[in-house]
Amino acid sequence: MRHSVAPNRISQAGGHPNSAAAHAKLLEKKKEYDAVSALERASALYLERIEALGDDCEVMANAGEVHGQVLAQWPKMFQILSQFRESPSLTEDNRSNFEDRQVATRESFNADQESGTSLEEGAEGQRLVRIPIEELQQADTDKQ
Repeated sequence: MRHSVAPNRISQAGGHPNSAAAHAKLLEKKKEYDAVSALERASALYLERIEALGDDCEVMANAGEVHGQVLAQWPKMFQILSQFRESPSLTEDNRSNFEDRQVATRESFNADQESGTSLEEGAEGQRLVRIPIEELQQADTDKQ
């Protein structure tokens, strides 16, 4: 009978003591790999959430900038309105007539809001503007 060429070869059979230790080490490494993979997935999800939060913050910053620009216009608006109220072209009769129209316009707007209709429901780019033509014509005739 012929002798084996590899007499010192370690058997992979389950009964060998080194095999059990190697198998336990393999299971430990597999658990470690699974934990690292789960951590990587969780980190990727966390990164996506943080990036989305950053995008939301940019949108809020842009909205705040626009809001600030609008608020900066209010003092100018009140200045223009006060100059208009103080102008000599508006006599007391014209001023009360103008104020009556403002009240009527406000009531009409409130009625539209209560009924659910709004200016935005109309065609795009159209806006209802009321111009006091009688007052302008009177002011022109008074100047001449």
